[in-house]
Amino acid sequence: MKIAVGADHAGFEYKDSIAQILRDKGHQVLDFGTHDPAPVDYPQYGYAVGEAVASGQADRGILVCGSSLGIAMAANKVPGIRCAPVAEPYSAELARRHNDCNVIAFSERLTGWEMIERMLDVYLDTPFDGGRHEHRIEQLFEFGDKQRERTLKDVEQGAVTDAQTPKDLIPKP
Repeated sequence: MKIAVGADHAGFEYKDSIAQILRDKGHQVLDFGTHDPAPVDYPQYGYAVGEAVASGQADRGILVCGSSLGIAMAANKVPGIRCAPVAEPYSAELARRHNDCNVIAFSERLTGWEMIERMLDVYLDTPFDGGRHEHRIEQLFEFGDKQRERTLKDVEQGAVTDAQTPKDLIPKP
């Protein structure tokens, strides 16, 4: 698998270690930096990894920053990216299995290295289940004028009123 990695100054040490693990496992790594503790702007690294995945240059992406939050928000600005900031293996598994997460974000300041290694394995080894989750994934990229109108109406009414699940996904009694 070809995997893009990137980090800001608060995540480059984990990023470098992750990149080495990926190479040791036989993956091709596209390393977008950064490589030292000099302060940098995390959005640029989130965008770069997101664009590499969205354009097909990489199959998946891995980001690291101090908290995992800002860099994930940046990556999610790239059309087609589903980046999940995760802090434990079960979230990493669900991000892949249910959300077809194609970029994952880790925290160097808040998560111990052993947990990072476990989440990395889960991220690499967990397939997307598809099925009942596919139409929901598609909805993540449908937010245009029509969806916004519907959502604003729901906000004004104080509740979601017309969410629909395809009939074939509703359990039969």
